Amino acid sequence: MPRSRPHQAGAGACSCHDAGVDPDTASAPLQPGTLLVAGVELSDGVFDGAVVLLLDVDDSGALGVVLNAYTGIELSGVLPGWDALTTWPHRLFDGGPVSQEGAICLATPVHPTEEPPGWRHLFDRVGLLHLETPLELAAGAYSDLRIFAGYAGWAPGQLQGEVAQGMWHPVAARHADVFDSDPESLWRRVLARQGGELGWLATWTPTPELN
Repeated sequence: MPRSRPHQAGAGACSCHDAGVDPDTASAPLQPGTLLVAGVELSDGVFDGAVVLLLDVDDSGALGVVLNAYTGIELSGVLPGWDALTTWPHRLFDGGPVSQEGAICLATPVHPTEEPPGWRHLFDRVGLLHLETPLELAAGAYSDLRIFAGYAGWAPGQLQGEVAQGMWHPVAARHADVFDSDPESLWRRVLARQGGELGWLATWTPTPELN
């Protein structure tokens, strides 16, 4: 899967100290299955309030999909029949600014010991499903399924640098995060369950007097 630099998140981004967060609290490793929770001062118009699921990290860079943003495109219009297989809400998600003409599908098989045709395990019970898989094979084979247009990509060392600057807080993902039924509140809920100073950020508001 190709990688490309995303829109720059660095402009106007905060340091860990600016956000009131000890950089040592970012303890989750950068690996498939880790969530990147956007820092409160990351306001580039692309990743504001984003929760990104990492899918691949190696020496050539990193990539993931944004879990809590929608596109304005009807899923049924671009992938007929697939909308009926998706987990609520049955929408096409905005996975990130890179290669938005392509799509990434994450899915969990109904039977955890099986690997259905076209599916490749990533972490936990989550895997990538090839969207050229015939619908008749995919129907009934997955307990959860979600489709994303595009992805977020980082060049070698770029993501590590952004984490060090406090742009992202890497935390452990839960299976339910990937297929959450209320993505618009996911950012606050993921932060709240972390506890400590990171958990306090769940109450953050862009209105300073209310923080």
